[in-house]
Amino acid sequence: MRAWVLLFAVLWYLTGVGRQRYSERTKKGFIYGKPGHLGNYRINITETGKLMVKDFLEPLSGLYTCTLSYKTVRAETQEEKMVKQRYDFMIFAYREPDYSYQMAVRFTTKSCIGRYNDLLFRVLKKILDNLISDLSCHVIEPSYKCHVVKVPKNGLIPELFIAFQVNPFAPGWRGACKDSIDCEDITNHNILQARDRIEEFFRSQAYIFYHDFNKTLPAMHFVDHSFQVIRLDSCRPGFGKNEVVCSPGTFSPDVDVTCQTCISVHIYGAKSCP
Repeated sequence: MRAWVLLFAVLWYLTGVGRQRYSERTKKGFIYGKPGHLGNYRINITETGKLMVKDFLEPLSGLYTCTLSYKTVRAETQEEKMVKQRYDFMIFAYREPDYSYQMAVRFTTKSCIGRYNDLLFRVLKKILDNLISDLSCHVIEPSYKCHVVKVPKNGLIPELFIAFQVNPFAPGWRGACKDSIDCEDITNHNILQARDRIEEFFRSQAYIFYHDFNKTLPAMHFVDHSFQVIRLDSCRPGFGKNEVVCSPGTFSPDVDVTCQTCISVHIYGAKSCP
């Protein structure tokens, strides 16, 4: 998860927002540390007094208070005065949506009846899966329908309308994440590459047919300019609309874009309603 949070000095999590305790805090909700030393593997206070929080997790979202203490000295009397300043922050875990792509293409065919349509459909899916398998992506929810289309100068022609989704979560996809906690950057990068490969594949089909067949096309062929693609965004469980973590009193169990109400939830990022 691309989640670095920068605060100053001593960080205090107000327990009125969430009831859970985490190893990063003491029982009173404070975090202590010395400049240049790790509080734990996620927290580091820098030499300039900044607190760096790495791999910020969903349940750590909420209201935070930063208290800055310093002394002032009156020049005339050398009188010292302690000054405290308090800053409140609302911090939410955020993540990019997971990308997938809805695609559609058309192929001409000899007839809407016959086994060759189903054969073409299954072969095409296999080709596309092989094309993107090294990216841990795969084709899901494939379907097709045959319709008779009136084409100018060619009359009525049967065409296959093929639709499918390209998804970045093929079996074993976590192996591509390596040491990444969240893996969103890797999966989204892979699905963009998969989209480009499939688009280039269909572009090459049109080129081959129009340049290598001397204008005599086979009965079943790709319809030029029929390739369409739409990006679909989905949220991970625990996140909702605008990719912001679900707040206390709500949860998200799947890839829906909204957080559902659940009064028994007291944490951020809930994936179920107890």
